[in-house]
Amino acid sequence: MLGDVSLALFILSVVAGYLLGVISGLIPGIHTNNFALILLAMSPMLSDSGVPVFYVAVIILSNSLSHTFHDIIPAIFLGAPNDDTALAVLPGHTLLLEGLGAEAVRLSALGSAGSVALALFLAFPLSLFFVAAYPLIQAYLAWILILVVLVMIMTERGEFVRGQGSLSHWKGRFFALLVFIMSGLLGVFAFRTEYLMRPVISFGEPSILLPLLSGLFGSSQLIISLMSDPMIPVQLRSRLELERQRILRGILVGGVSGSLVAWLPGVSSSIATVFARLFIRQDFSKEENGYAHYSDEDMLSSAKEFIVSVSGVNTCNAIFGLVALAVIGKTRNGAMVVINDLLDGVGLDPSAIVLFLCAIALTAIMSYFSTIYLGDRVHVWLLSIDYPVLCYSVISVLALLVLLFTGTFGLVIFIVSTSLGMLAPFLKVRKSHAMGVILLPVIIYFM
Repeated sequence: MLGDVSLALFILSVVAGYLLGVISGLIPGIHTNNFALILLAMSPMLSDSGVPVFYVAVIILSNSLSHTFHDIIPAIFLGAPNDDTALAVLPGHTLLLEGLGAEAVRLSALGSAGSVALALFLAFPLSLFFVAAYPLIQAYLAWILILVVLVMIMTERGEFVRGQGSLSHWKGRFFALLVFIMSGLLGVFAFRTEYLMRPVISFGEPSILLPLLSGLFGSSQLIISLMSDPMIPVQLRSRLELERQRILRGILVGGVSGSLVAWLPGVSSSIATVFARLFIRQDFSKEENGYAHYSDEDMLSSAKEFIVSVSGVNTCNAIFGLVALAVIGKTRNGAMVVINDLLDGVGLDPSAIVLFLCAIALTAIMSYFSTIYLGDRVHVWLLSIDYPVLCYSVISVLALLVLLFTGTFGLVIFIVSTSLGMLAPFLKVRKSHAMGVILLPVIIYFM
């Protein structure tokens, strides 16, 4: 295939996919799968116009990778998550209100770029491992996820209450279990009844994750912010102020989590983020009467490291979706399903893999610089806007997107998930337990 490639057409395909990724990343409610399905439908017309299906596949791959760089911007500045950035909303929002939103975007771009290098390094050894271990992992996937949930709950410390001793920790664990079960039951109900969705606008395959995650991690956090009379402070700086060790750890944890989960059936990068969350812990600064406390600086550093990790998860997961397709012939996301369909008659030979890796590298370079460029400038526009008005506007836009893309049923799910999403902050436990909305249905499916 290498000898048949037009360099100009290849570069144009990469740039086209990159630009689509900027659009899908910056606009809440638009997913890479939407563009992938549209390009699949257009592929016969493009082939008749002299654009082989291989280049359409390059556009889709570049789109999915570019998306993982840029989708952090609305997650941080607007509190509008998708399934990949849901857990990044709270630490990103915290950094924004501390005047560190632009720095958070830079850290995210660095995490995504670092994960590209890590993915290329891990591709061969992980391929060998999963070819041998894949059947065993698939057989025990439910138990693996149950173990993850138990570790999540047992590592929850809850709110420190003087005089309660270890009781406060067990109370926090009970609240964590409560949040997990309630969100999980909502997820089970939503996935089993998603056939009730009647989109006003048919734009690709409607996903019940849009109202679920927009409510649990988007609008709920914005409503909580509105209760504290918020405003976006002047963004203090955009330069990186996080220890190199923590940046490298964030890239390693996020990259490894994303690359491992990419091989598992029914497991999205949002669950890989839960894995990563277990290893990004806050550092204790002092102890008082036998109890550890966090300093503000330690908490901010942990939030920054988690942003690096989340970005590494998403980008590495997108890359290893391609590797999994090449090695075990299984598709793990919508983009890979479409690429597999497009190349069904062409094949995914070694020369195609080399070209795809070149497309990944080129897209990563462009996405890194454009993410930083946009992150450094978006807050200037936001400073001219009244923050409560912005919060109300974003909530309204999220509700409108949910209504348009999932119908009135999706809007009901959005309202319920918004209410449930406020539970974890009020109970003083980590909001990552609300990822039960995905974890519990997946566990039940594989039991």
